[in-house]
Amino acid sequence: MSKLLKKPVKLALIQLASGADKSHNLTHARDKVLSAAQSGAGIVVLPECFNSPYGCDYFPSYAETLLPSPPTPSQSPSFHALSAMAKEAHVYLIGGSIPELDTETKKYYNTSLTFGPSGDLLATHRKVHLFDIDIPGKITFKESEVLSPGNKVTIVEFPEYGKVAIAICYDIRFPELAMIAARKGAFALVYPGAFNTTTGPMHWKLLGQARAVDNQVYVALCSPARDEDASYRAWGHSLVCDPLAEVLVEAGEREETVLVDLSGEKIEESRKGIPVYGQRRFDVYPDVSKGEVRFEDEV
Repeated sequence: MSKLLKKPVKLALIQLASGADKSHNLTHARDKVLSAAQSGAGIVVLPECFNSPYGCDYFPSYAETLLPSPPTPSQSPSFHALSAMAKEAHVYLIGGSIPELDTETKKYYNTSLTFGPSGDLLATHRKVHLFDIDIPGKITFKESEVLSPGNKVTIVEFPEYGKVAIAICYDIRFPELAMIAARKGAFALVYPGAFNTTTGPMHWKLLGQARAVDNQVYVALCSPARDEDASYRAWGHSLVCDPLAEVLVEAGEREETVLVDLSGEKIEESRKGIPVYGQRRFDVYPDVSKGEVRFEDEV
């Protein structure tokens, strides 16, 4: 069995406390990314909407233009800040997500940018599944009132380590994205996400463990820190599950950086012991990774 993860790597999830001041949020994120790198992290993850408060009321006012790429610093200060952070820290940086405005279509997106240690943009993921829910008496939220959905699966190659799949928050509830990524060779599924204090205790950890055990890969969920005074209160509890669905590390509610070592041997061990990869019955049901799938690098 070839190794999906070429060599061990330390993964850092930065559970960031972000406020209304975008410039401060970017500076604060830089400090945390550099600190994670000093702790030995090779891959660093920021949370969903790390540069702004989360909410439909905030998306338009905080949105930045990313196309054509690269944007100018005035079009997207967050793009350039993330690029500089990755280069300065010399890490692979999965930059959570930011609100994006496509000036040609006038559509807004929830978009994740991933940069390499040289500061080059490696991948862009627009949130595919929009967070539209209505739990009576608890929470109603409809991202689709402002945002448009992306339409591509995002898998990025980190040359030293292997392939990582990137999706955002509500995307984790749809196992097809994860199955496609795992069958295309991803060793980890990374979800910047902002579950709330209703859906978080219900399903946050459960979904992370489910996607891990389904696919026998690592799964990382990176949340904003909880702000009790915010209109949308994030659940926190950023965590990493191993390929057997064990939670290796989990943050609390407040700002915190959690680090964990990932190894290819753990993936090989899980797949050898419970060899579902050779037991699937594609003569009975279809392989979703073999259908018509649109990937991030396709035009």
